[in-house]
Amino acid sequence: MLDIAEELHHWCRQGRPFAVATVSAVGGSAPRTPGAALAVDAEGAALGSISGGCVEGAVFELCTQVLDSGEPVVERFGYSDSTFEVALTCGGSIEVLVERIDPAARPEIAAFLAAAARREAVALIRPVEGPAADRGRALVLRPGHDDLGSLGSASLDQDAGRQARHLLTAGTTGSLTATASAGEVRLLVESSVPRPRMLLFGAVDVAAALAEMGSFLGYRVTVCDARPVFATAARFPKADEVVVDWPHRYLAGTGVDERTVVCVLTHDPKFDVPLLEQALRLPVAYVGAMGSRRTHHDRLERLRAVGLDEGQLARLHSPIGLDLGARSPQETALSIAAEIVGGRHGGSGMPLTRTSGAIHPDALSREPLVVPAMT
Repeated sequence: MLDIAEELHHWCRQGRPFAVATVSAVGGSAPRTPGAALAVDAEGAALGSISGGCVEGAVFELCTQVLDSGEPVVERFGYSDSTFEVALTCGGSIEVLVERIDPAARPEIAAFLAAAARREAVALIRPVEGPAADRGRALVLRPGHDDLGSLGSASLDQDAGRQARHLLTAGTTGSLTATASAGEVRLLVESSVPRPRMLLFGAVDVAAALAEMGSFLGYRVTVCDARPVFATAARFPKADEVVVDWPHRYLAGTGVDERTVVCVLTHDPKFDVPLLEQALRLPVAYVGAMGSRRTHHDRLERLRAVGLDEGQLARLHSPIGLDLGARSPQETALSIAAEIVGGRHGGSGMPLTRTSGAIHPDALSREPLVVPAMT
């Protein structure tokens, strides 16, 4: 539900009942990942998507039925080559958990959505398969909570609790199995974490375009430049913050993690070298620097001179971005964002028409779901 958490939080504040269908498991080349959601209220308003269109109509009908009955439903959709069947055309399969949410009666759901809308670290745990008595229950997990409690008959044992906390720490949505008095129960864990950071050094036109793209991709964007005349909020309306400081000094004092993206857009040695010397020593996801190939080679020599080794230099993406033939600041920002996304998911950057095999490489490791025959 994370992709529509802000809107659902608004519905909860209005006290508006709704049904939400959440992808709880996928198999093969499915169009969406676990956690994708479609919500429908009593007036028929819909939010979100679970399949990109393949089975949206059928899931909408399931939501309206669950709104009326109040009984949770688990449905599976797989591939069919028939024009008249409700199925996925991509060859994959998805499992969908559909529940009615009455905000006043489900305060744990409302609390989760409020925290997720604020991009706080929080996870929601719901039963998908197991004893019928456990359906319609949920548990909210926050960092530092050791006693996870229970979901009806399902108690989160030490191993299940460890797995749930691991999913929350990683910001990952997935499934785990816990013990119950009537047998095992499979749980869906949806994890929200604060937005990853995108640090843009250099208050230039490419930074303005990249700030907008980074915000669109879900990053918390900071623009930093030592020149106050250029580093202004008016020039970077899509940035979450604009900082006037020497780039290397700001980087030394700000928080980063393994998801952080660092883009050096100044191509000025007095800014670049001390900044990259620090950035390439940090455990961040991506470090890129703008400049020509000549600038890049000169920069490498300067970085070697200040003590960086070849392993650290190999982490530098320079010249920054993919070869798209970009000319404008917006096109250049697109090439940089494409390189960042490709690195995050292990993409090759090649046109799909020149590749073979699975479009989504992680689909190869997914177990196929057992999907009932369509009738």
